[in-house]
Amino acid sequence: MEAVPARARGYAVCAAFGALLWLTPPPLAWTPWWTALPLAALYAGGERIARRRFAGAFYPVLLAGAFLLPPSAAALVPLPGALCSPAGRQPFAPRRIRRAAHLATAVWAATWTHRALGGADAVVDMDLAAALAPAGAAVLVFCLVLALVDGGMPAPADRLPPRPLTRGLFLRSLAPVGVHGLAGLMMAVLWRSPYGPVAALLVLFPMGVSWWVFAQYHQERTAHQATIRALVQAVDIKDRYTRGHSERVGQASMMIARELGMDEQRVETLRFAGILHDVGKLGVPTRLLRKNGPLTPEERRVIELHPEYGHEITRGIAFLGDARSAILHHHERMDGNGYPYGLAGVQIPESARVVAVADAFDAMTSTRSYSRARPVAAALEELNRCAGAHFDPRMVSALTEVITRDGWHPVVTADTPHPPSTAGATTPPAATPVPAPGRPGAPQKEPR
Repeated sequence: MEAVPARARGYAVCAAFGALLWLTPPPLAWTPWWTALPLAALYAGGERIARRRFAGAFYPVLLAGAFLLPPSAAALVPLPGALCSPAGRQPFAPRRIRRAAHLATAVWAATWTHRALGGADAVVDMDLAAALAPAGAAVLVFCLVLALVDGGMPAPADRLPPRPLTRGLFLRSLAPVGVHGLAGLMMAVLWRSPYGPVAALLVLFPMGVSWWVFAQYHQERTAHQATIRALVQAVDIKDRYTRGHSERVGQASMMIARELGMDEQRVETLRFAGILHDVGKLGVPTRLLRKNGPLTPEERRVIELHPEYGHEITRGIAFLGDARSAILHHHERMDGNGYPYGLAGVQIPESARVVAVADAFDAMTSTRSYSRARPVAAALEELNRCAGAHFDPRMVSALTEVITRDGWHPVVTADTPHPPSTAGATTPPAATPVPAPGRPGAPQKEPR
């Protein structure tokens, strides 16, 4: 069974005790059980189906409870479903208790917000227009509380910064939970209408169709991830000194893209590009990839073919899109002295300019066969020194800003025998590897 750090256990206990505070007042005798019990049963069944079949959450019923019930009664609705839902992996009981506590807290806060803004009266009067604003505010609070409590768990467990985790969870949840909130509001209004709870259940049918569509997308995305994982694992097996490098470059590319304000689809494409940028090494002889010390000019020319190999290997993978351009051109330079085609400036695709910076950063902050890791600050200083000649200054500036603000905390699932340095970590003094001939001003690393 996976060990749970003491910090994480303490956090879960505090969350559970905190949720109990919302369940005590008012007295249980005042709880409208004729509404709370059917909603709790409906949520328990829907949550189980949603998690097993659609890999998603079932929030419309929770939010309908927030719009229909007093805060403490609404906080009871998620408990049976959360305590009985699939936990994913061990330990099961703490995970279920933590989820129940988080949902109870979020529903209580959303209900309190909804009532404070007069939403309860609008639902009783079946005034949908007047109920929209309080319901929207309740959804925002629901998302914010879930982001705060869910983002707080990995922070003590994995020693990750809570701010980017919380912000990412909040932004990603707004659109889907907003749709669930609208469905929950329609359920609440129909529940109070002369047609009663049976009519409210009809709202869930279009939600079921949308979940089915999402499940198809999720399956397709899973297949994409499996394809990428297989290619990366093949490269990692062949080149043991760069194991984990691809995932870190994908993460750094994603950080740059988000800092530049790119949309999520573009961010995902650049993550793919970063992860697969070195897939062409599958066409390079293993003895060259594992050679200790500097390469001869002939060996260097062979290794410099790997971007073209990678472009060919990924030719038939349609979902990569613009990522293939980054794979082909991530070793081009702004001054035109790169390879394979010697492109310069804006001739180099934007995706390739992002990946080039991410690749160089991780190469400098990771221990290789021919160099030792540099501290993060030294690597950023070197990137800024080479901005304009080697790298796009805009990409360098974006990476510098995001790492200065949030730190560098690479999440690598591969087995990395040579872990990268992290922000604030001490590393041995950097060795001075042999620079690539004919390329002055570039960071001193082999073209691997």
